[in-house]
Amino acid sequence: MKEKKAKRVSAAGKPVSSRRGAEGSEDFLTYSPQVEHPAGGPKGREFLGERVRNAREMRGLTLLDLSSRTGIGLDTLKRVESNEVIPPLGELIKLGKALEMKMGYFISPGADKPMTIVRADQRRPISRYGERKSGQYGYSYESLAPEKANRLMEPFIVTLLPTDVEETSTHDGQEFLFVLEGQMMARVGSQTEFLGPGDALYYDSSQPHFVRCVGGSETRILAVLYTGSE
Repeated sequence: MKEKKAKRVSAAGKPVSSRRGAEGSEDFLTYSPQVEHPAGGPKGREFLGERVRNAREMRGLTLLDLSSRTGIGLDTLKRVESNEVIPPLGELIKLGKALEMKMGYFISPGADKPMTIVRADQRRPISRYGERKSGQYGYSYESLAPEKANRLMEPFIVTLLPTDVEETSTHDGQEFLFVLEGQMMARVGSQTEFLGPGDALYYDSSQPHFVRCVGGSETRILAVLYTGSE
């Protein structure tokens, strides 16, 4: 059972969804993976970059205004709006606050339903790197609630791969992490902890934080982000 699961997760790091990235921070909440093709939903839906641009223009903001409000570089924002870059989760939180939209709107607006279900074989992985680098540096994450509109929480399955990169991040909200497989190191503020399967962590995202796998093998975690009601 474990062996099959590992193969399925490992495959998530391959460019099955036409997504590839470049080297950078290992923090899965802040790293900005790049893509070869726009990452959007089924035909007829806006791509993420178009949602960002439409929300910005609706509020009469320029790219320079948005950069000033979020701290995200102007060149990065241009690439986001042209669908060349998928913003990391941490930057989506900042964009949501600056544009007065929930982060989930940018990932997937969803539908106005009381309940949605994502089957195990329906999750769409987003990889930090393509096949060439994923085994050395990458991670992938899968949204567990992309079709629920107006959600206040963002749940993900995240696969962390070994890396030596360390870079802390800070953004609004809170995060809950639950280790499913493997070993993980977490640093929040000045506190460092090591967690294994069954261990859980809850912290304020406003504190400088950093997580990575340890032990030389993949780590899979359930991550739930709360970014506030607005």
